Amino acid sequence: MPLVQRTELLMGNRFDLGVVSSDTDRAERAVEEAIVEIKRIEALLTTFKDDSQTNLINRMAGISPVEVDKEVYELIKRAHRISNLTQGAFDLSYGSLDKSFWNFDQKMAQLPSPEKALESVGLINYENIELGEGTVFLREKGMRIGFGGIGKGYAADRAKKVLQELGFENGVVNASGDMNAWGVREDGNPWKVGISNPDAPTEVFAEFDLINSAVATSGNYEKFVWIDGVKYSHTIHPKTGYPIRGIKSVTVFAPFAELADVLTTPIAVMGVEVGLDLIDQIAGVACLIISDENVIYSSKSIRDQLRS
Repeated sequence: MPLVQRTELLMGNRFDLGVVSSDTDRAERAVEEAIVEIKRIEALLTTFKDDSQTNLINRMAGISPVEVDKEVYELIKRAHRISNLTQGAFDLSYGSLDKSFWNFDQKMAQLPSPEKALESVGLINYENIELGEGTVFLREKGMRIGFGGIGKGYAADRAKKVLQELGFENGVVNASGDMNAWGVREDGNPWKVGISNPDAPTEVFAEFDLINSAVATSGNYEKFVWIDGVKYSHTIHPKTGYPIRGIKSVTVFAPFAELADVLTTPIAVMGVEVGLDLIDQIAGVACLIISDENVIYSSKSIRDQLRS
């Protein structure tokens, strides 16, 4: 059976959606429904629309709690658990980062002083996101939340759910690298994911089967700046205010895309040893890390798989 697929720009990212089906018309209608679902989520979570629930929460920071849809509340609640699990390496209030300060354009010629760097992350603190009875309150005025580290994966999961509920047993949703696959490809073989070489992102150095699971990758090749011959990633450590160092790329395999998406950045922030230790404690999750020295590290589950 053929793969019926479609590409759309959604949530500021390229989404590729496809299902394996001999009924092209039915498949195209289903993919359209999945796209409508992603657009619905985008309207809830975006910071680019004044009337989104995210912007309402941000506008009322330090003023009063905001009542939100149960869906948004539960997503924030899950994000809060990951913040606890990673000791703040993942933090929804990362939206408070002074982005005009950390713009990573070519004019940036030197790193700021430790005091200025720390000041740029002064409002980032997930413990100041207060969850009430269906309400969200940011305790500090000027705080902002953003769903950039979890929303894309959540949307991919929701699109998959729509397609499965419409009866499609084989399909894939690829949200700019956050890939969620189920069943098999049109040729009957498992879906595959290629891991990019961080030094040459168009080159794939390893391939893995993706069997009813998801994968997400985050790398320092996406946005960076060179200062005095040193490459600095766009990812800022929420505790120090400085760009993270030591890791070029993190790939996480998980049962669903939201979990894979939400774990990539905190692992890069925590570093190889602590990041792998965390992954080894989460059932069904695996990880591949490439260090600045091009050393490849993997979680225990991948090491065990390679030895078998």
